[in-house]
Amino acid sequence: MATFFNQATLSFGGTLTNSNVVSGEITDALSATKTAVSVSYGSSDGVAYVISIVNAGTSDSTDITVTDDLGAFTYGALTLTPLTYIDGTLSYYVNGVLQPAPTAVAGPPLVISDITVPAGGNALIIYEARVNSFADMTAGSVITNTASVTGTCINSVISTSVTVGEETELSISKAVCPDQITCQGELSYTFVIQNTGNTEAVATDDVIITDVFNPIFSEISVTYNGSVWTEGVNYTYDATTGAFATLPGQITVPAASYTRDPATGAVTLTPGTAEIKVTGTV
Repeated sequence: MATFFNQATLSFGGTLTNSNVVSGEITDALSATKTAVSVSYGSSDGVAYVISIVNAGTSDSTDITVTDDLGAFTYGALTLTPLTYIDGTLSYYVNGVLQPAPTAVAGPPLVISDITVPAGGNALIIYEARVNSFADMTAGSVITNTASVTGTCINSVISTSVTVGEETELSISKAVCPDQITCQGELSYTFVIQNTGNTEAVATDDVIITDVFNPIFSEISVTYNGSVWTEGVNYTYDATTGAFATLPGQITVPAASYTRDPATGAVTLTPGTAEIKVTGTV
């Protein structure tokens, strides 16, 4: 909106007289808002956005264009875009009625054109973008997404933000060494727990490993990340059945770490790990 001022001048008999100054305000006929349907994002997630344009004027507004930067940010000399428009997800409603999809160029930036908002009416533009390898997945990270809505009677910049979801993602693998053994030989099982989430698995998460060894170990020794564990304190083992279990609160797994390639800006994930090694005689 803009405020204007105006003053008249009266001339007579070589004399000039000014009127009082009057003021008024030009209000925008159109207004726009942008909303993210979800408040958080994860790796490769789709994030849906809704842009609402309201026309309070008495004339239809045509040829409106929406330009979305898809979260673009600078990294050194690079401009990185953490979102990729998903082709075919664009929907366009006028006064609640679905219309043929307007022209969309994926970019980045995403450009949606040929939008019309009727007098006294509204339009909704809905689309989805996928989180890509340039998005920061570290806990607390944010993607701020900005769009400009331009056309007759509107030149609006609207932004919305989504925060990375914080979660622990654990998986386990088991290896045996050696894979061939003689009677009364020594055998080791190595369990590796990986955390691909951005939040540490802490003691109160009660991460527990259970196994039943076959063949049964007559006796065992256990290490956790290279440190010796004590039976009854850190784990239990039944030499009659071969049942092995770690005790609650003994295992923690650090969050994944993320490194950004200085040349390309792409983010690489390195899982956090914890290792339990059980060695015994069979």
